[in-house]
Amino acid sequence: MEALRELIKQRFAGAVIDDLRPLGADLGDDATHKDLGYGVPIRVAFHDGAGRARVVVFHTARADTFGHDRRADRLSEMVLAYDTFADVPAHVAALDVGVIAADGRLRSLADTGEPYLLTEWADGAPYADDLRRVAERGVTDTDRQRVDQLAAYLAALHTPRGGPPPVYARAVRDLIGAGEGIFGMIDGYPTDAPGAAPARLRALEARCVEWRWRLRDRGPRLARIHGDFHPFNVLFDTDGVLRLLDASRGSVGEPADDLTALAVNYVFFAIDHPGAWRAGLGELWHRLWRGWLAATGDREVLEVAAPWLAWRALVVCNPRWYPRLSARGRDAILGWVERVLAAPALVVASADEVPP
Repeated sequence: MEALRELIKQRFAGAVIDDLRPLGADLGDDATHKDLGYGVPIRVAFHDGAGRARVVVFHTARADTFGHDRRADRLSEMVLAYDTFADVPAHVAALDVGVIAADGRLRSLADTGEPYLLTEWADGAPYADDLRRVAERGVTDTDRQRVDQLAAYLAALHTPRGGPPPVYARAVRDLIGAGEGIFGMIDGYPTDAPGAAPARLRALEARCVEWRWRLRDRGPRLARIHGDFHPFNVLFDTDGVLRLLDASRGSVGEPADDLTALAVNYVFFAIDHPGAWRAGLGELWHRLWRGWLAATGDREVLEVAAPWLAWRALVVCNPRWYPRLSARGRDAILGWVERVLAAPALVVASADEVPP
């Protein structure tokens, strides 16, 4: 902690640190509990030399099997975040990036150890809290307003369109083969995961590889994206102001990446709560897609969404990420994905139809 204190004092002249505390894990105790993350952030509260109260967050990364096993992977992730957070409207700012030396000091990249990332703090509750409440108590007008806000935000974010074809091809390649993508996610499944036998995962993987060849030449679809737009990275404060965390994958790629990252969670948060889909989560799923499609006119997204949806479903069904999902729920979601991958386009079900 002393090295962190020194960093704050160097970065903010005259800083007086008031509090340092690790940010806790997800407190949800149902099937949507998130058990795994890529590091343990530390919240730092201090007063700067002008006496102003400030709060920042100190991030580190740890080695894992999801494409972060090399130090270079973890360093790349931090530098990429620093380089791209500013490209995403409403995203927390990246304030500094550096490395942890072998002796524990924080310094520049020469003669270094592990990377770190410093960001600003954003007040707010994760959108996942809203989805849990809707699953338990039903939808409200505020929930409808928020999903409309999210659809409008994504429609505006997903511009400009087009760019170098190799950039889109890389987004597709990373979707399929990256450590955080489909290959890496499947490799992270235990062999005895109920509802996700190795043979089933192998068949899913093969279908997704086939999709790569259907997507590689869709370079005109390239757009600015968030890259990890799931409900734990989406915050709303008490005034309903939207803030975002942890943009990823270079903030450029396929709009279906963001749409499916959010949309799959309406299904996921409903799957182990009988009646939750018709109580409101189905309406929100439908409203997100309809709002985005109306704002963009991009119905082609339904033709390319299947493998992106498969990837996000493999995340929420992975016991290492969400260990409390029921075997029945995992089987239902994967069965739905299998049907989507076999169809010519994703069908946006009505609010009364349950996709799985």
